Amino acid sequence: MDSSHKHYEIIKDSIEYVLENFEDQPNLDFLAERVSLSPFHFQKVFRVWAGVSPKEFLQFVTVTHAKRLLKESSILDTTYSLGLSGTGRLHDLFIKLEAMTPGDYKRGGEGMVLQYEVFPSLFGDILLVSSERGIQSLQFLHSFEKDILEIKNEFPNAIWKEGGSDLHQKLKDYFQNLVIPETPIPLYVYGTEFQLKVWRSLLKIPMGSLCTYGDIATSIGQSSAQRAVGTAIGKNPIAYLIPCHRVIQTSGLFGGYRWDPNRKRMIIAWEQSKLNSPNNDL
Repeated sequence: MDSSHKHYEIIKDSIEYVLENFEDQPNLDFLAERVSLSPFHFQKVFRVWAGVSPKEFLQFVTVTHAKRLLKESSILDTTYSLGLSGTGRLHDLFIKLEAMTPGDYKRGGEGMVLQYEVFPSLFGDILLVSSERGIQSLQFLHSFEKDILEIKNEFPNAIWKEGGSDLHQKLKDYFQNLVIPETPIPLYVYGTEFQLKVWRSLLKIPMGSLCTYGDIATSIGQSSAQRAVGTAIGKNPIAYLIPCHRVIQTSGLFGGYRWDPNRKRMIIAWEQSKLNSPNNDL
């Protein structure tokens, strides 16, 4: 195992430990000792991967995190009024969502060359599938054989090639180094008209903000369609970039997540720590 992947596993494990044991307020020395690193080295590696120190991360992890955010302001007003003046960069500044036509989808990817590869991120290994038109699928990996077979079944007539591309490198730079690309990342996905409305609405939620399912339903002009909104969110084919993890229940509970509810909680806590870090430039 190379040092980069080893460090990724160490910091992933440490973040999960903090999330599960924050009430004990584990300090730097303790966290470093449990992964057999010196406090200096552990803090350095943690900051490289997470962008904040272990102490800063711990400060933003509490059981009532989501409830507190909900009570502080009107989520919908805050979300859509931040824009460029907000401290969180809106995802649709660097994401361009294009819809695949029903005909393209029905042909099962005929005439398309789909490239795929797996790479590590702070939140787990990612399976990335793309065509010359853009990103087709982006998933936190559960089982490579099962996950890739599921996607291949959607596009059985496509030509499949393992390997990367310039577009893949943009994604790697973002997930591993938080380098915002100079040109938008194109997403090329198939969905119903309703699903696409929901996914486009999700793109407007800035990093560090949370919305409820009701907020999203209202934003697309169908306030009574909360259940349908939840179903559409659950079908989101693009992990993190279409930030369905930022949608929680009205009660303040985090709710489900197709890539593991515990990962959703970890991402929300991490985004808050990044947003409130004095070194944040996102």
